[in-house]
Amino acid sequence: MCKIALAQINPHVGALQENIEKMVEFAQRAKVQGADLVLFPELSLSGYPPEDLLLRPGFLSQLEAGLDTLALAVEDIVLVVGHPARGQGGLLYNAASVIREGRVIQRYYKQELPNYGVFDEKRYFTPGRSAALFELGGEQLALTICEDLWHPSVVQQAVDAGATMVLNLNASPYHAGKRGERETMIRQHAVKQGVPILYVNQVGGQDELIFDGGSFVMGADGTQQLCGDHFEEGLYLYDTEQTAACFPVEQDESAEVYQALVLATRDYVNKNGFPGVILGLSGGIDSALTLAVAVDALGADRVEGVSMPSSYTAEMSVEDARAEADRLGVLFRVIPIKASFDAFLETLADEFEGTEVDASEENIQARCRGVILMAIANKKNRMLLTTGNKSEMSVGYATLYGDMAGGFAPLKDLSKLLVYRLSRWRNEQAKAQGEEVVIPQRVLERSPSAELAPDQKDSDSLPPYEILDPILERYIEQEQCAEEIVAAGFDATVVARVIRLVDGNEYKRRQAPPGVRITTRAFGRDRRYPITSGFRSR
Repeated sequence: MCKIALAQINPHVGALQENIEKMVEFAQRAKVQGADLVLFPELSLSGYPPEDLLLRPGFLSQLEAGLDTLALAVEDIVLVVGHPARGQGGLLYNAASVIREGRVIQRYYKQELPNYGVFDEKRYFTPGRSAALFELGGEQLALTICEDLWHPSVVQQAVDAGATMVLNLNASPYHAGKRGERETMIRQHAVKQGVPILYVNQVGGQDELIFDGGSFVMGADGTQQLCGDHFEEGLYLYDTEQTAACFPVEQDESAEVYQALVLATRDYVNKNGFPGVILGLSGGIDSALTLAVAVDALGADRVEGVSMPSSYTAEMSVEDARAEADRLGVLFRVIPIKASFDAFLETLADEFEGTEVDASEENIQARCRGVILMAIANKKNRMLLTTGNKSEMSVGYATLYGDMAGGFAPLKDLSKLLVYRLSRWRNEQAKAQGEEVVIPQRVLERSPSAELAPDQKDSDSLPPYEILDPILERYIEQEQCAEEIVAAGFDATVVARVIRLVDGNEYKRRQAPPGVRITTRAFGRDRRYPITSGFRSR
């Protein structure tokens, strides 16, 4: 028998000393709890994904020295640590090392290197070929790393080598619905091979990726015997003689996605060293939800909202923005843009002479706001959060260097309909706590508008979101062609127009700030289309 601690930690990519200190702390806590071994996530020493840091020899040398430092800092408990490792001939591997009494006694190289979606491991790593086992407390423990477990042959190989238990180190990025996929797949392997599988996953945000934790142990009979929390660090002790079942807490998708947004925003701001954030509060639904996420992530004292009304801004918009700020307790200012806008029009009077008012003037207003927000952000050393959603970014309903200006976009992978759903969910949470709703009801009920022209509504330029969002999901996330979308019951003219807008605005999306990945086809690492392309979906 033995006791194994699953260390669900939040590493910081490239911050080796910080990661070592965290791992030493968790190892010491595990030792106090009576653990014989502590299991850390995939590439926990470097953080995941380290990307092209792996191409720097100096970084690899620091990693090797860091592994030695970690080994010597922890006594009387076995460590299983994920890290990049140089092998013979200078080949680089995604490795897991077993450390006992200050030295590495076993090392495993990841065999299945994912190279799809957000993964790019074949750019850096060489695949391993063989199983790696070690003995502890009468058990033969086999090492596997993340993607290995999605391939039955790797688990079979470990069992054929004599494994009585499989350890799996993970840096598995979150997307909505993934939790059930993992548990179902690992249950099948555990039952088929007749061995328990210990699954440890990292937690935290890394640029656009979010890791949700949720570490667990799946018994050989398919019974879940340990359930880690999601979206927070934790240390979970598993006794190999344990037989009691654990039942994961069910959570609706809105709660799960909202937690992901909060953790990703907190980590992006904190890991990049910003003392706080600023955002434009338009009185609309997107900025209202972004404000709530920012406050829940960072605290009200680290968030500032700015309303920047123009001649076309309804008074209720300023009122609602002020109400949102007051209810969440953030610093709020009103800075009208009329003087700035008029100055631009005067400067451009000769250039614009004889032309009709069009989107050019609308974009100037958005860019006036962008300049104001960036100036405040620079002066106060705060990160500017953008407030746009996936529906808008899909069809280019956003202004470069205007409302797209900023450092991070919490709602970037949320459809407009999901923005509304999360906003209602957040209000329900406030009610459940006996608090006032954070997003005024009027904001939820008003027709969305950019307010850049008289009586403007989003529906003047776009199909209703109830139609637009399902088309976008089919075209972007499911990669259906126009013919398939029309066959599903959508109007052919509307479909053709939406696809034309999506295809024609890749250049804008490339210049957008990073945002939280929620779906399986987020703009960024997931979806890499050429800006210059003659392809048209028919």
